[in-house]
Amino acid sequence: MTDYLTKTDAGYDTERSGYNLSVEHRPEVVVPATSVDDVIDAVRYAAEHGLGVAVQATGHGPSRSADGQVLITTSRLDGITIDPEARTARIEAGVRGGALVRAAFEHGLAPLNGSSPEVGAVSYHLGGGLGILGRGLGWAVDHVRAIEIVTADASLRRVTATSDPDLFWALRGGGKGIFGVVTALEIDLHPITRLYGGGMHFAADTAALALRTWAEWTRTVPETMSSSVLLIRMPDLPFLPDHLRGRYVLHLRFAYTGSAEEGKLLVEPFRELGPVSDTVAEMPYSSVGTIHAEPTTPVAFYARNTMLESLDVAAVAELLRHAGPAADAPYLVELRHTGGALGRPGAVPSALGRRDGQYVLYAGAAASPEQVPALQAAFDRLFTGMRPWSTGGVCVNFLSGPDITAAELATGYLPGDFDRLTAIKKAVDPQDMFRTHHGRA
Repeated sequence: MTDYLTKTDAGYDTERSGYNLSVEHRPEVVVPATSVDDVIDAVRYAAEHGLGVAVQATGHGPSRSADGQVLITTSRLDGITIDPEARTARIEAGVRGGALVRAAFEHGLAPLNGSSPEVGAVSYHLGGGLGILGRGLGWAVDHVRAIEIVTADASLRRVTATSDPDLFWALRGGGKGIFGVVTALEIDLHPITRLYGGGMHFAADTAALALRTWAEWTRTVPETMSSSVLLIRMPDLPFLPDHLRGRYVLHLRFAYTGSAEEGKLLVEPFRELGPVSDTVAEMPYSSVGTIHAEPTTPVAFYARNTMLESLDVAAVAELLRHAGPAADAPYLVELRHTGGALGRPGAVPSALGRRDGQYVLYAGAAASPEQVPALQAAFDRLFTGMRPWSTGGVCVNFLSGPDITAAELATGYLPGDFDRLTAIKKAVDPQDMFRTHHGRA
C-alpha cells in the first residue's frame, strides 16, 4: 500500500478534511491514493484488519463520520481521456467538474456538469447529477456508460448494463461509496460549445416580484432553458460590491442552449424589473461555472431539501414568509427548476427512478456547533410550511450533513427500489465494509 497517514503523522489533518466540515473524520488510516493499485491495497488492508472503508474525493457531502476506518482520498486520481469521435470521456475518481468542462471544451463538447466547478465529477454523476443542462438532457447518471470499481474482495471490476445489470443499476443513483470504491467512469459528452447564460441580482424591494415572475415564467419556458433562484443575505465582506455587500438579494441564474436572440427575449421580463446587476450574455461553455459562482472556502455546512410539485402564488408567499427580505432567515434558500428531461426515465434504468416534482427547494447555512439547534429548528419551520407543495421526496444528489436519516433517504427512491438496493448491497458487500454513505460529491 502507498504511504498512509495515521493520527500522529504530518499531513493527516489536511488529508482527512474536505469542503464540508460539518462531519469531522478521525479515520484510523488515511490513504492518499495515487493509483488504482493503491485503492486495491487499501481495501485489502482494511479487510485484513477488520476495518471499514470510506471514500472522499472533494468532501462536499459527507453524512457519516469515517472514525476508526480506512479513509481513501481520491483527489490525486485526476486523469481525463476524451474520445471526440465517440463523444465520451473517461474520468478518474478525483476529477473535478471544472477540469472536465475545460477538457471537453477543447474538443467542442460538454459534460452534464453541475453548478460548482469544485465538486467531484464522479461522485456527482453517481449521486444523480442535477446539472446546468438537465432540463434539456436529463440527469447526468443517465449518461454513464461504464463504471470501474474496486469491490470488497479487493478486485477491480468494469461494470456496464450488460456485464452486471443489477450493480450498474444500483451504482447509478443508489448511494456513493457503499458498494465499493469507484475509480473511474465512462460518460457521454454533448456537442455544446456556448450558452446564453449568467445571472441577475435583484434588491430586497424587488425580490418578491422577481420570485413571483420567475415562478410563473417557469411554467412555459422551453426545456432548453434551465434556471434557478437564490435567496440570500450576502455577507458584509469588503471584496463585495456595494449593491451586494451585507444586503438581502435574489440571484436569478439562467443557462439557455438556444440562440442568444431567443435567450434575450426569454429573459426580457426580468430585465424590465430593474436588476441591480446583470451578467446574462452569450458565453463559451467553458465559463459555465461563473453562472452560480459558488463559494470554495471549506466550512461546516448544514442543508435540507425537498422536491416541490408546484410553485403557485400561495407557495411563493409562504416561502417569502420564511426566507424573504423581512424574515431574517439564518439560511440561504435555492430553488432549481426541474421537469423537462429530468422528469423522464433514462434510456437505461437506474436507482434514480423517482423523478417527480418541478422544483428542488434547498436550504443551507454555515453554522458553528452551538448554532446548529436553532438552525435545524428554522429548517423545520420552513419545510413544514412548504409541505403542502412538496412531493414528499428529496433530491438525493443534494443530501449532505450528519442529520440524514434512512427514512429521509428512502423518500428519494421509488417504492421497492430501496429494498432492491439493500439486497444488492448485501450481495456485493456482505460484511458491510463500505459503511460510510456520502450524500453529495
